[in-house]
Amino acid sequence: MGFATSNPFSPTMTISLLLLALLAGAQAEKQAPFSNIPTDIWAALSTRLSGRVFEAKPFAEPCFTNATSIECASIQELYQNEKARTHQAGGYTWGQWEGCQDTGEQCLLDFAVPTDEAATASPNTCDLGSIPKHFIDVRGPADVIAAYEFSKETGIPLVVKNTGHDFKGRSSGRGSLALWVRGLLPSTRYPINARLAFQTHNLKDISYDVAFVAEGCSDAYPAVTAGAGVQFFEAYQFAEENNITLVGGSDATVGFAGGFTMGGGHGVLSPVLGLAVDRALQFKIVTPDGKYRTASACNNEDLFFALRGGGGGTFGVVLEATILAAPAAPVQVVVVTWAEKSPERTEALWTLIGENAIGWADAGWGGYSMSELALFVTQRLSKDEAAASMAPLLAHAEALKAEGVAGAMAMVMEFPSFLPFFTSFMTDAGGNAGAGKVGYSLSLTSRLVPRKSFETPKSRTRLVEALMAASGAPAPDAPLMIIQITAPTAARPADLAPGRTSVTPAWREAVYHVTSMGMWNWNATKTDIMAVYDRTSRLMDNVRHITPDAAYLNEADVYEPNHEVSFWGNHYPELATIKAKYDPDRLLDCWQCVGWNPDSERYQCYL
Repeated sequence: MGFATSNPFSPTMTISLLLLALLAGAQAEKQAPFSNIPTDIWAALSTRLSGRVFEAKPFAEPCFTNATSIECASIQELYQNEKARTHQAGGYTWGQWEGCQDTGEQCLLDFAVPTDEAATASPNTCDLGSIPKHFIDVRGPADVIAAYEFSKETGIPLVVKNTGHDFKGRSSGRGSLALWVRGLLPSTRYPINARLAFQTHNLKDISYDVAFVAEGCSDAYPAVTAGAGVQFFEAYQFAEENNITLVGGSDATVGFAGGFTMGGGHGVLSPVLGLAVDRALQFKIVTPDGKYRTASACNNEDLFFALRGGGGGTFGVVLEATILAAPAAPVQVVVVTWAEKSPERTEALWTLIGENAIGWADAGWGGYSMSELALFVTQRLSKDEAAASMAPLLAHAEALKAEGVAGAMAMVMEFPSFLPFFTSFMTDAGGNAGAGKVGYSLSLTSRLVPRKSFETPKSRTRLVEALMAASGAPAPDAPLMIIQITAPTAARPADLAPGRTSVTPAWREAVYHVTSMGMWNWNATKTDIMAVYDRTSRLMDNVRHITPDAAYLNEADVYEPNHEVSFWGNHYPELATIKAKYDPDRLLDCWQCVGWNPDSERYQCYL
């Protein structure tokens, strides 16, 4: 399954791509056939790493072993809990990256009703699917270097995994090995046919320096330094305790210093504070050439540029990142919602937001809108200023209430800092950060919508029509459409970290980041799955046709057309050159990453 693309590249880009192609060919010649890998190499690797190589198990395995066991009951209870999944090496947020979509091998429960025995009944079996076969319990740079050497010696490809949230499957790979810092683990047998993956989930150190100076630089900034295993619910709590603010996403269990940041990273505070990459001051990374490096605006500047938007799992394994902190500040929140599904009311809401989008974004409002919801957030305005700014939206809510629309309501609130807001609006009803409903399989696609789409009544009407068409409403199986007002529209250069970023320049002109998501359950056939991917992508074509070729690489179509331009724009040639410099043996590769090899056997579970 794929899409035809044109060649948008300049001669410089073409040279970079040819260099990568030659390197890919050289690496392919060195790779041993998987069937010829002797089992004792795994024992040798485990001995070198003091026994810290272990076999992965699917999250749902206990229910296939004994559906009436206490262990199975616990898995059923926690099946939709993403925090529980990130605590398991074989746990992934989205089901299709645990299973092999091409062959149907999987170990999944019914995400809607995890206690339904049909999923575990014969002839269904529990298979690893695309879950890494082995994991390495990483404790430091030496472990990553050992894995690189192991890959060079055996020809086994590498995969990088942090918390398992990746929408594009870049943190899984059939028969791979992940690096996890979870304490001593029992020794296990070592089968053949494995790949390597790095699980960095347990690198949990975090600290705050009021005057951090990046290596090679002289200017000091207030900054938080975090290990790659720190998750946002931990970073947000740490920020609260230190009276600071950190830019992050809406998902509490995503890694703070991992692929989120390296791919761009956005959230409701991004209109004021910038993308996550805009606030990165320094990375500590083990590059595939076997060196532990520090990258900043003043040291290994090319690598720093690549890590600020080039994507995770590509240029090395980041073990630590230092991120610019902002002062704590009150958070103003305005919410409008209602209960009845109505395409007409959704269109009216999105028309209103479109009419005010530029003014609200420039004032520092970030937020989200779905078919029956609009939530806006800012730290730049006072409570009175916020209410005045959002007067059109509040008036819209009053009109809905006067009309008698079921559940219509408006809320205007002030929180003393970001964490209380996040706990109230971005976690489950019990306030358990990271306990969102997950475990299902999905097709996600997205688009960045530029400022020019809002400049005239005609362009706004055209955009709303495209969004409504992309939402698939009113079909009962319509994708979930989310308008994310999270572009860095009002971020001031003086408030950001120094140095260039490598995300697509389209982020700098964007107002919306629009996503659409289709889902399927454990019993979907290959044909069913392909149909969901196809439909979600075709619906997003309505927005693609009226916007530039730009999408957010961490939340994009698995089969994104022309992905080099969509994700990186004119930065791609430079990124390709940097990739070749630091990874001459092509040890790291991932789906639609910089310099990827789409013919690699590691992608056998994609459709």
